[in-house]
Amino acid sequence: MTAERNIWVFIEQEDQRIADVSLELLGKGAEIARQLGSEVWAVLCGDQVDDLTEQVIQYGADQVLLAEDRELEIYRTLPYCRVIADLARKWKPYIFLIGATPVGRDLAPRIASALKVGLTADCTDLQIGDYLSKKENIIYKDLLFQVRPAFGGNIIATIVNPKTRPQMATVREGVMQRGELDLNRKGRVEQVKVAFETSDLALRVLSRETREPTVKLKDAPVIVAAGAGVDSPEEFELVRELANVLGGEVGASRAAVDAGFISREHQIGQTGSTVRPRLYIAAGISGAIQHRAGMDQSSKIIAINTDPNAPIFQIAHYKIVGDVAEVLPILIKSLREKAK
Repeated sequence: MTAERNIWVFIEQEDQRIADVSLELLGKGAEIARQLGSEVWAVLCGDQVDDLTEQVIQYGADQVLLAEDRELEIYRTLPYCRVIADLARKWKPYIFLIGATPVGRDLAPRIASALKVGLTADCTDLQIGDYLSKKENIIYKDLLFQVRPAFGGNIIATIVNPKTRPQMATVREGVMQRGELDLNRKGRVEQVKVAFETSDLALRVLSRETREPTVKLKDAPVIVAAGAGVDSPEEFELVRELANVLGGEVGASRAAVDAGFISREHQIGQTGSTVRPRLYIAAGISGAIQHRAGMDQSSKIIAINTDPNAPIFQIAHYKIVGDVAEVLPILIKSLREKAK
């Protein structure tokens, strides 16, 4: 086992709380590491965040590179990039995974540019495989296959970086399953030295305002989502009513959001949230690939659409051909009668 085969995961944290996507990537990193016979190394930056190292190890890290400094308390692009790029040059990771959050989307390209390596953004799947370069007639072994929607979501592309290291990818929140928390798991923590250049500290944070999200679709066990087939506020109220009866959340395709029926926080799909509830009811959603990319891992999918050939029916477990204005009241009435 060599450090050059290790999988790195950037641990995003704010106010002593680790981002969900980082814990999900630790689980995926552990899966890949088992295939490669390597380890998962986590990179944790901040100020007085050493208490988080135990949780990072329990979720799958074999080693934590801990960078602590007052300049790292609040995320800023240049200081974080300086620290992480220097660590990568020293330890030479094989794969580096970062969450596709606002922070990750800002940080990852900076690191990739500093290291002069490729980067695939917003991946929805990661696999290990061999790649044959027909031009060179060379087989590159154990590459990271970085899978993501492309061309506006019309195709699914698989991207490889055969020659540069690390192979870098940002991954959308919710597309990977978080590993099980192992309270008995042991790992190593290495406190790393932090050094900045004057130019790294040119930006100062004078004040900061935060707002907690009002919608948590990712954690919802039941989601009732509306699409273009819901074409009036009255019909959308039926979607809300069904979600309320089921104790679930309301979701939407981009078409419903653009129509002004609900805020963008509820949007599911390539440009919204990725969810995997126990039950997903797609009301009037055609099932374009952009939307399916955000919900096709749901345990049970019920689709309601007037078009029997709608793409959503290709992934639905239960298919109802009909108008949502007629079907939803029947479902609501039936569920309420059973609840009595």
